[in-house]
Amino acid sequence: VQLQASGGGLVQAGGSLRLSCAASGRTVSGYNMGWFRQAPGKEREIVAAITWGGGTTYYPDSVKGRFTISRDNAKNTVYLQMNSLKPEDTASYYCAAYAFRRGVVGISHRSEYDYWGQGTLVTVSS
Repeated sequence: VQLQASGGGLVQAGGSLRLSCAASGRTVSGYNMGWFRQAPGKEREIVAAITWGGGTTYYPDSVKGRFTISRDNAKNTVYLQMNSLKPEDTASYYCAAYAFRRGVVGISHRSEYDYWGQGTLVTVSS
């Protein structure tokens, strides 16, 4: 599966952005999906994940209540709605996928994901 992330940009603190991850090659319904981010000089970290059917989601404490992941399998697209953005949210954001057959135990772990899109840059100004 090929993944294409889009929707990044410059936003003021407190603002919102919605990122999209369009899949091609295979239907995204066969994959658990995640959004990760990486700021300069920092490790890539997960910000949201969702199971293949959308029934289970995961968020780290740093974004819980502000970010929402969703998916539209009919459109082969996964979204990340980001509200109440903070300057510390500034990073390149990546979508990623792994086959749903491997279950959900590793859904928050970067190493579980096999397919990655290119990053889309989000810059939050103070």
